[in-house]
Amino acid sequence: MNGVKKWIMAVRAPFFTGIAMPIIFGAALGYYETGHFNWGLFAVTLIGGIFAHAAANLSNDYFDHKTTDDDINPNFTPFSGGSRAIQNKILSPRAVLTGAMVCYGLALASGIYLTAKTPGYWILILAAAGFVGGFFYTAGRFAFAYNGLGELMILINFGILPVMGAYFVQTGHFSWSSFWTSFPIGFLITAILYINEYPDHDADRAVKKNHLVVHWGKKNATYGYYFLMIGSYIGVVIPVVAGLLTPYALVALLSFPVALKTLRTFSRNYEKIKEIIPAQAGTIQVHSLMGVLMSIGCVAGALFKG
Repeated sequence: MNGVKKWIMAVRAPFFTGIAMPIIFGAALGYYETGHFNWGLFAVTLIGGIFAHAAANLSNDYFDHKTTDDDINPNFTPFSGGSRAIQNKILSPRAVLTGAMVCYGLALASGIYLTAKTPGYWILILAAAGFVGGFFYTAGRFAFAYNGLGELMILINFGILPVMGAYFVQTGHFSWSSFWTSFPIGFLITAILYINEYPDHDADRAVKKNHLVVHWGKKNATYGYYFLMIGSYIGVVIPVVAGLLTPYALVALLSFPVALKTLRTFSRNYEKIKEIIPAQAGTIQVHSLMGVLMSIGCVAGALFKG
């Protein structure tokens, strides 16, 4: 495996849709509300977000290795259990941590540039909040993921912050619409983490990584997954009814059959390892569909206003 492929694997590049979707939607929402779109600033926002996501993935792999969480996990899947770059000796722990710091630095550089191009210091403040949530997700004595706060951090870091940040970059201000409309995508990225905690359950419990699935137990925790998946669709309808989001965004409801199929697969297989993999993939698919369709709805709303 050559150097480029090693790092693509280590940063888990195929899963960058996790940060791309909220950024695309936040920018599209800004376009819907103002009729203006800055492609250059959008590109920097997206690139910076991807570097931040890569950094978080690398640092989390490093610290999950330090606690032996990923090392003792025999139930990893293509979607959970880390990148396995350290466990398979593709990269050394030191290289992974160094890569994380480089990516954090590049994300910071993007944030500084965007701060210079937008009012105040809000982008740097959001970036700092994102760093705290991403790095200390698994680092430190009170790592969020080990103390029942991992799901909340994912909702904030991959839902609320990137939507509001991308919206701010395009509009120069914050709004309640950018906050409330971030929840559908935020719920779904949290659902991705949540379902991935099922195969990891035994290893996580052994190292006292007390996320909600460990805390509640697999059966009781299923209701959390149902809430996140179904709540994401309610989270589209309510802002439309409240006038915070264009009715065209209701096109996102077209993804519900995929969500329903995923829910059924999960409900039948949450205790199993291989059988839950299609539900893991389905959750990612629903997240991507939601992000794309809500963004298309915002663009349509901008083009066909009045």
